[in-house]
Amino acid sequence: MRQFTAVVNPTAGGSTGAAALLHLARLLRAAGAGLETEYSRSLAHARDIARRAGARGRTVLAVGGDGIAGGVAGALSGTGAVLGLVPAGRGNDFARALGLPADPAALAGILLHAEPRPVDTVEVESAGHPRTVVLGSVYAGVDAVANRHANNTRLLRGAASYYAGGLRAVAAWRPAGYRVTVDGEEHTLRGYTVVAANSPYYGSGRLIAPDARVDDGMLDVVMIREAPRRLFFALMNDLRTGAHVRRPEVRLLRGRCVRIEADRPVPCGADGEVEATLPVTVRVRPADLLMLCRPPR
Repeated sequence: MRQFTAVVNPTAGGSTGAAALLHLARLLRAAGAGLETEYSRSLAHARDIARRAGARGRTVLAVGGDGIAGGVAGALSGTGAVLGLVPAGRGNDFARALGLPADPAALAGILLHAEPRPVDTVEVESAGHPRTVVLGSVYAGVDAVANRHANNTRLLRGAASYYAGGLRAVAAWRPAGYRVTVDGEEHTLRGYTVVAANSPYYGSGRLIAPDARVDDGMLDVVMIREAPRRLFFALMNDLRTGAHVRRPEVRLLRGRCVRIEADRPVPCGADGEVEATLPVTVRVRPADLLMLCRPPR
């Protein structure tokens, strides 16, 4: 039976991180599994806890949102340690990509019995920011501003906080000139954002890259060029279903290494934890991490 160490972000999702673990913990222990619980004081502390637990052969559970999931994943990448997610944050986008259920009993079944599955991670390198390994998407432009607004709000949760943050960011955004190099081939655009996606989802369930897969060894690159603001708001609504990819303002590419530059300082982010400024280089690390999740369809 598996031995778990849960690394809990106690402030995730408006202080619901610890609460999300209570029912699940009873189910895991009732099935005979061992469970230790550690509360993180910071993302660096969460990484340290995860490394120590993984080195002891324990299965690590990241309890919280995409920030702690990405941070713990980066700490365990390439080590052979196994990671499970207990979604309890604002976005939970990588958990969504893995098909993890919200129901504690169904999630317990996966954590107890699923075979570890190799997934890709993403290496992010930018000036003034340490090289970091994350799970989901790297986004450069208006969505990075929107994510900061969402993380700073105290009145809204989940998708509502991201939608409100998006409206605020778009209202003040002026398009930037981007140079995007994908596996050595250069592309240019003037627009709103460039996203290098390892997962289909970002921004609390927005389907930014519908064809992205967490285990295909590739990044899906989504580039959104300049458009009237009214059209961009319509495009934001399209993100709920992925219909935006059919609009002429959206261009899709795929590759293993993506370099994103701009003609002015443009913010970029990743997994709710990386906050940097372009230029940034993003590389996929194939089959870099073992995770507990539903088997691929």
